[in-house]
Amino acid sequence: MTQIKDIRKMYFEEGKNISQIARETGHDRKTIRGYLNKDDWNTEPPKIKKGAFYPKLDPYKPDIDTWLNEDKKARRKQRHTAKRVYDRLVKKYGDNFNCSYRTVAGYVAMKKKEIFGEKKSFLPLEHIPGEAQVDFGDADFYENGKLYTGKYLNLSFPYSNKGYFQIFKGENQECLFEGLKTIFKHIGGVPPRIWFDNASTIVTKVIKGGGRELTDDFLRFMEHYRFEAAFCNLDAGHEKGNVENKVGYHRRNMLVPVPKFEKITEFNKDLLIQCEEDAKREHYRKEGTIEGLHKEDVQALLELPKEALETSKYITLKTNGYGKFLLNNGLHEYSVAPKYANQYVLVKLTAFHVIVLDESHREIVRHERLYGNYKQQSMQWLPYLNLLARRPGALKYTGVYHMLPQPIKEYMEDLSKQEKGKVLRTIADLTQRSSFEKAVETIRAALSYGVTDVDSLINLHSRLHEKALQLEPVRLPEHIPNLKRYEPNFIAYDKCLGKAGVKGC
Repeated sequence: MTQIKDIRKMYFEEGKNISQIARETGHDRKTIRGYLNKDDWNTEPPKIKKGAFYPKLDPYKPDIDTWLNEDKKARRKQRHTAKRVYDRLVKKYGDNFNCSYRTVAGYVAMKKKEIFGEKKSFLPLEHIPGEAQVDFGDADFYENGKLYTGKYLNLSFPYSNKGYFQIFKGENQECLFEGLKTIFKHIGGVPPRIWFDNASTIVTKVIKGGGRELTDDFLRFMEHYRFEAAFCNLDAGHEKGNVENKVGYHRRNMLVPVPKFEKITEFNKDLLIQCEEDAKREHYRKEGTIEGLHKEDVQALLELPKEALETSKYITLKTNGYGKFLLNNGLHEYSVAPKYANQYVLVKLTAFHVIVLDESHREIVRHERLYGNYKQQSMQWLPYLNLLARRPGALKYTGVYHMLPQPIKEYMEDLSKQEKGKVLRTIADLTQRSSFEKAVETIRAALSYGVTDVDSLINLHSRLHEKALQLEPVRLPEHIPNLKRYEPNFIAYDKCLGKAGVKGC
């Protein structure tokens, strides 16, 4: 009734049409029209239910049950209707089939309610092929030499004991969705039912009686991939026993010693391969390998949607006077560009990046996403350097000057306006070639050598941060004779130097 009341309010009070209401509520337009035209809200007395066992259909129930269970893997619009079930039975058994359509329709309705109706949230004693469980674990890792205290998302199949996982720097909604989407793509399907705990990223409220109010983004994720979500009781994560064990197993066997890598996305690809190799071992209880048992899981998977879901989050934020904005309750600061100071910008959040977009959704700047509940900042210097290079005379009078690292400020201290412009353009070029950190390292080295010209900076940067081309020694052909090594006579030079200004020397 709450839904019906909302629909009628949207139409009669808010002035929305039936198509708009259908899009917003997900209800069929015919159903909505029926609610709007309804005037009599009296309810009929309930009828006494009779045992609907349909004994006449007993010989045919295995066929019907198989067809309807297979429908769990099909889209809603491509599932069996009672008419289609009846037609298939008539075609298969011909004159031997002596049940009416009404009998078939009654049994199909009852069976569909059993298969597709609401399920109570309990964990089965015997795990069903295809069902999965999800949980996060804690793990340390090094990316480009920096230590992170991160998370890893685990998805396990209790029937076969097959498990997959992906590591992240946090445990937010974007990490959850990105991890599941990547695993779904790798295994080529979607588990029809997945067990979760009650994380705030997906559950907004636990309702008395066992229900859950879910976030809109998670509902959209579920609808796109068509799986059913089930939830553990509060403070009962142990109910997902298989994935709880898998969290520990993955940590002990694939995250020891603490992994070190250059790029997290590439490492995650390697983890999926390791998980496939791990499945070649024998199952701890059942006959056969995990890999062999997992084939039954795969057969029960739902088809992947034609298009992968965009799991990013979009938010609009206002920058400060330096062209920066804050995330994570003001703890994380990100730069945009000076021209976007005190303006609203569109920010795209992914599991790994924070991307700033302009009005046409073109990328302005991209940052590695920061994680951790402490103050951090990510600065992309290139837009600021390009602006300063065009206006070197105003360098000391801008707030940007105070943000520059000390080596750069020290290096440009005694340079002329023209020289400052050249140096800033060179630093911008070096930043684009490698990184701002390496450009600063080059400036620091230049200070130690006492050089201030641009050419020296470029050469120094090449020597410090770029791989020198190793050339093979040139070997002369055999027909060219070897020349005797020339050894200069320095005594003659010394005599000439002693007679400086004398003609002939």
